[in-house]
Amino acid sequence: MSSTQQSKAKIVTDVNVQEHFREAITAALTNQQVDAEEDTVFYLVNLLAHFTKAEHLFEPSANGTHIQPLALLYAQAVQTDRLEVRLRALRRLGDVALLISGVFSGYLNRKSVDIDYYIGMGSSAYSYLSDSAHSSIRVSVFNGIYAELSAKFKTFVDVLGEVGESSHLSSPGDVLRIYEIWARTGSLRAANKLRKMGLEPLPHAGLCRHN
Repeated sequence: MSSTQQSKAKIVTDVNVQEHFREAITAALTNQQVDAEEDTVFYLVNLLAHFTKAEHLFEPSANGTHIQPLALLYAQAVQTDRLEVRLRALRRLGDVALLISGVFSGYLNRKSVDIDYYIGMGSSAYSYLSDSAHSSIRVSVFNGIYAELSAKFKTFVDVLGEVGESSHLSSPGDVLRIYEIWARTGSLRAANKLRKMGLEPLPHAGLCRHN
């Protein structure tokens, strides 16, 4: 077994959950006409399977459970002198940012930051991991994956959004929320959802004009 296969095997925790998400992600990629490397698809499948267990996403605190803020994960990464600790914090930052902005974007309605912040932080975290591949054997295995996740972060947010809806992991957003996501990120998927609702997004009103 190759080192890549060994790393993949360690991530897989539940074959049934994994197969469900593989089918859902494959369907979303096809529907949205998105190309993705097989290893990246495998990473996304395992990311979703991993976070189906609440204890992997939420952390205990004096006031109950919460999702660790991205700013805190970033602080952990930049304040440590230990490379492995830094890389681990950045991987969780990227994974949580992708999961929340893709599957649970409604969660951000209650936060002072919005989806564009999560997209920027997540993309940057994966980019750093890709650039650091030469300094860690463990990270080097995922170099291509991190590079693609960084480069196509907004696209994969759309993909996971569709997976979340098809898997009943998230409730449909209202018109204003979908419009806000499109205006902030230029999401093609959000634009298509608006069109299905009978609303035509205007190019000058959102970020689509910069693409």
